[in-house]
Amino acid sequence: MVKDWQELTRITNGVVFAVERVKLPDDEITIEGSFELPTLAKLSLEDQVFIMAFVRSHDSIKDMERVFGISYPTVKNRLNRIAENFELVEIESRPAQTEVLAQLEHATVGQASMGASSCD
Repeated sequence: MVKDWQELTRITNGVVFAVERVKLPDDEITIEGSFELPTLAKLSLEDQVFIMAFVRSHDSIKDMERVFGISYPTVKNRLNRIAENFELVEIESRPAQTEVLAQLEHATVGQASMGASSCD
């Protein structure tokens, strides 16, 4: 019997746990190991619902005020509190368009990372 993810969240009630077995019933495959949960799954059920509502409202704090019957500062404070659980993800910066065009002009696109400065 498949149980809802929210049931697991309710049962564990914020206690740290690891998932050690994953089953893909349609493929009859079972994977065993120690799997850490993603950050969103570690949130309380209430915070998960709050974040889902925020995403569904297209990040509209006004909609969140209306749906939850709370004030703007309360929405912001709750989002800030939840955000403290997330690590900042660093994204590699892309080269500026002018830099790419200059590399194309000198036939060096993709060679900068290999240490070459021009094609022979």
